Amino acid sequence: MPFARIPATSSNVANTLARSKLGTPAVVVFVMAAAAPLTVTAGGATSGFAITGSKGIPVAYLAVAVILALFAVGYVAMSRHVVNAGSFYSYVSQGLGKPTGVAAAFVAVLAYNAMQIGLYGGFGAVLSGWLHDRFGISIAWWLCALIGWAIVAVLGVLRIDLNGHVLAVMLAAEVAVAGLFAIVMVTHPAEGSVSFSTLSPSYLIAPGIGAALVTAVTGFVGFEATTVFSEETKDPRRTVARATYIAVAITGLLYGGSAWALTVASGPDKIVPDAQQYSTELIFKLVQPQLGQFFVDLGHMLFVTSLFAALLSFHHTVGRYLFSLGREKVLPSFLGRTSRVTGAPKWGSVTQSVLALVVLIGYAIAHADPIVHLFFWVTVSGGLGVLILMTLTSAAVIGFFGRDRLGENIWRRVIAPVLATIALGWVLYLTIDQFDVLLGVTPDSPLRWLFPASFGVAAIAGLVWAGLLKAWSPAVYEAIGMGVNAASANPFAPAAPLAEARQP
Repeated sequence: MPFARIPATSSNVANTLARSKLGTPAVVVFVMAAAAPLTVTAGGATSGFAITGSKGIPVAYLAVAVILALFAVGYVAMSRHVVNAGSFYSYVSQGLGKPTGVAAAFVAVLAYNAMQIGLYGGFGAVLSGWLHDRFGISIAWWLCALIGWAIVAVLGVLRIDLNGHVLAVMLAAEVAVAGLFAIVMVTHPAEGSVSFSTLSPSYLIAPGIGAALVTAVTGFVGFEATTVFSEETKDPRRTVARATYIAVAITGLLYGGSAWALTVASGPDKIVPDAQQYSTELIFKLVQPQLGQFFVDLGHMLFVTSLFAALLSFHHTVGRYLFSLGREKVLPSFLGRTSRVTGAPKWGSVTQSVLALVVLIGYAIAHADPIVHLFFWVTVSGGLGVLILMTLTSAAVIGFFGRDRLGENIWRRVIAPVLATIALGWVLYLTIDQFDVLLGVTPDSPLRWLFPASFGVAAIAGLVWAGLLKAWSPAVYEAIGMGVNAASANPFAPAAPLAEARQP
């Protein structure tokens, strides 16, 4: 039986998101906030040096930016013809078939929840440490995390444009400080002259490059969410494309440049041991002699707000995925209802908040390390899930335009997607092969396979569920991937075909 429909008259929620609320700048803010520039430059890059032992982290960021720009060509071309908050789920459904689309949906829900919930570990630990070191206030990490959780839970059900204003202020400040720190480090080289050795392409074929590449990929996770907000943009056909390219270009240059600046200020031969010794404090140690304590304190504070901004942005992404799946009755239909007052995906947001709360309480009771076991392990695994989704989506673009060119040229519908699929597939293979290096565990540790296998389990569950939907509720099955057109479909009757999006 299909999930029961909730009558509109019995609820203060609707089944459409707020329309025409976001322009290109707002979408860029949301996706760049998810990418958390200062978190990546202060934490991700130094962790990459320390864990992988590779000096090629700067060129890895730049290489991933090029790959993702290539991926974006077909991705934004498809966004002009498919407008759906389900993003990867919808694209894979319409390019590779409905069963694969539902499998992608289950992987997406797991991956983005992992990214969002894992960030609470970093936020709680960093905020707790900053309050103790700066003000002598001792607060447990989990309590700090719960404070952040409460604020995110409230903001998650408010108007999307209000959230955009909050994120814009945080993002502008952290990008400015990250840029200032990079300039200071480059203008004060450790060896008296600026070295470009860590930008050498030779590092891309060196041992352990897989770990370096997935470290870089994790830093970019969030840029692809431009399509998640497509239903709420003023002009989906143009806004999504512009925002995607802008986000990739800015984050790529910022990440690659900042990581390279770290090697200049520390010295190419000392960057790995320095990163292992000072961890996330390395960037602050390098700029303090030139900028003084005020900017170091400001940087620490913005490090905290950067993590919070990422938490809020990923919360919105998860909420909209759940909304899209609920609207199409792939998941319980109550998830596909939005607030009539704010237009936010009310029940998708609440569901994500409840899940995050349960995980945080579990980690607190278990006395687990919030940085290693929650922040690092869980977010890296989430990054792997998003990498799987990008690879599938790139292949889906080829399948989608293979049935109808829809006015797109051969570069956008064939050449770029094929090259992106090959490149992303290569990075995915290296990532899984070297996942033990990323986790910092031994090669024979079951954890190196447990985390990647979780996405396999999610995908299989999605395939099985798609088969059950086809047998139990054909109308729901036919509406998979339809997006806004599915909202008006009668689940007890055959669904009308989507005008623009081609069904496999």
